[in-house]
Amino acid sequence: MKIKCIVIDDELPAIEQMVDYIGRVQFLECMSTFDNALDAVPYLKANPIDLIFLDIEMERFTGLQLLKTLRIKPKVVLTTAYDSYALDAFNLNVTDYLLKPISFERFIQAIEKVYEQFKTVDPAAGAPVYPAPRTWFFVRTEFRMQRVDFDDILFIEGMREYLGIQTLTQRIMVLQSFTGIMKSLPEENFFRVHKSFIVAVSKVDRVERNQIFIGNHIIPLSETYKAAFMMFVAGSRSDRLSTQKNIEM
Repeated sequence: MKIKCIVIDDELPAIEQMVDYIGRVQFLECMSTFDNALDAVPYLKANPIDLIFLDIEMERFTGLQLLKTLRIKPKVVLTTAYDSYALDAFNLNVTDYLLKPISFERFIQAIEKVYEQFKTVDPAAGAPVYPAPRTWFFVRTEFRMQRVDFDDILFIEGMREYLGIQTLTQRIMVLQSFTGIMKSLPEENFFRVHKSFIVAVSKVDRVERNQIFIGNHIIPLSETYKAAFMMFVAGSRSDRLSTQKNIEM
């Protein structure tokens, strides 16, 4: 079963994020996107759509106004930066109400609600199938967008306005903040150990006092992060950190 959906939002980054999330779910198919609700009206009249991801606050014609005008309503997941519309959403019988910024985990919770509603109508649909977790991400360098595999990363170093991503084969310079890049990294394997360093825990060979050894690289371990890092390492599964026994204070 494919659930056909559209995205309506007046902010391009929000549209791009939602399209990315939809693309990760096997049973969702994004048919179109709109940067205003008015343009979506004729499309909805001419095309069968199962689900709308709908922003509320938009100029000229809001998401709630759109819902009130639709004679045949698809399933709706509202996406908004404001929590003051919850009662209106309930009265309009929307499936879920997502507050921006929207994490992928929260998106999946909403999609499971949508799927359960369709499964009630079509019992043969079976259980939803989700893709395997992403093993890579793209970073913007000076001249291009470059793919980086999580498993290739040894550590990330802050260098003034740049970050240096040290991989198995090269160093990639990107213009991004630590906070921004941490959101892209799988939290079970990447840990900030210093104001200027993030390490891939699975690549750590050993820890001696305030130094982390990754191959030929020595990474400083700040007192600010040391206790949390050691607790994180102690709680890591042995298959993620086979060298745990080599770690000592």
